[in-house]
Amino acid sequence: MTQLFELFFVLVTLFIYMCIVFGIALVRKDNGTADIAYGWGFVLLAFLTFIVGIPGLAGLLATLLATIWAARLSIRIHLRNRGKSEDFRYKSMREKWEKVSHKTFLVNSLVQIFLLQGLIIFIVALPVTLLNIYGGGLGLSIVALVGLLIWIKGFVFEAVGDWQLAKFMANPANKGKIMDKGLWKFTRHPNYYGESLMWWGLAIMAFSAIFVESGLVVSLLPFIGPILITFLLLKVSGVPLLEAHFAGKPEWEVYKAKTSVFIPWFPKK
Repeated sequence: MTQLFELFFVLVTLFIYMCIVFGIALVRKDNGTADIAYGWGFVLLAFLTFIVGIPGLAGLLATLLATIWAARLSIRIHLRNRGKSEDFRYKSMREKWEKVSHKTFLVNSLVQIFLLQGLIIFIVALPVTLLNIYGGGLGLSIVALVGLLIWIKGFVFEAVGDWQLAKFMANPANKGKIMDKGLWKFTRHPNYYGESLMWWGLAIMAFSAIFVESGLVVSLLPFIGPILITFLLLKVSGVPLLEAHFAGKPEWEVYKAKTSVFIPWFPKK
């Protein structure tokens, strides 16, 4: 019961956090604030459950890994959006909802952007939050070390992929061209693949500790997080939106035909 109460407490805290972020977005007149707050929401949950739970060495490591990932993501989004107007996606939603009424805009923004994002944060973060709450203070097992190695691989793919793309786009000579070098030669979305892989690694770390303390059923719950983030990246907000933007362009279609969509593999001849 204590562990369930801790999870409920975490959920309520996250709800309050997203409401505060919503208020800040209203002041800034930019719902893109939700994207910057997204990563810090994971940091909040990681440290909160680390404090109220019995995390052990595995929990400490998972909390630090999640913080590294989230901080890098939020800082990157902030720097990318700094000085720019509201993202076109949120601007389109704003115009659509404001046409109905300002109240519709407020309610839809709160529910469909901020609270929905909060729910996604809660589910995706399950590997870390459940490890901290149900891990029982255990150390690192061989299985947890495997999870750590998977996380490291994922982090490399995301960080290096983002760096390679930023460097490519910064060169004026590459304007209108398709990035197909470095990690992008082996997968069309190395950053998305890396992000998914990191959460699978954390889920494996959580599984190894929770299984010993709480049994099979509870130890499988952390995998809901990577399943959700992988589904979102592959089918909803990641790959489909980005690839729709390039669809029909000759250079893109050639690149698409020879390059793996997600899991890295050698390009087709």
